[in-house]
Amino acid sequence: MAKKATAHDAQVVMQLYDLRREPEMRKARAWYTAEFWPANADEFLKVANAFPGQQNAWMRQVGGYWDMAASLVLHGAVNEELFLQPGISGEMFFIFAKFYPFLKEIRQKMNNPDAYANVEKVATGSKLARKRLERFLKNIEARRKTMAKSAKGK
Repeated sequence: MAKKATAHDAQVVMQLYDLRREPEMRKARAWYTAEFWPANADEFLKVANAFPGQQNAWMRQVGGYWDMAASLVLHGAVNEELFLQPGISGEMFFIFAKFYPFLKEIRQKMNNPDAYANVEKVATGSKLARKRLERFLKNIEARRKTMAKSAKGK
């Protein structure tokens, strides 16, 4: 049976939320969720390799944040079931689903087998998480198709 969430788990989650509200983090999250839509590993790597650069900094800030948050789950510092609630980790699943289909290629080309490893472990580590990831993958694919149709119509 899974460990019940505690007041300490809730405190950690609220601290994670406070970190998300920092002004530069808000800009980084807005870019990652609304503007960054890599269609393949090379588009992802174009930003990942654009160092220094604003989008590269935002990518590292958001990616590092969610990888850190996932590591807290993996090491038992925050209850996994609580963390997997949509209002807590929905954004993590959303951004991860944008590049998960080509994550293996990203890791190979970056020579970094640990890139997003903690996020991947949490997002694929339970039946609930895998179902959520699958739903996000379908939604991302549908959004990409809509965006492609809109781009052709312009």
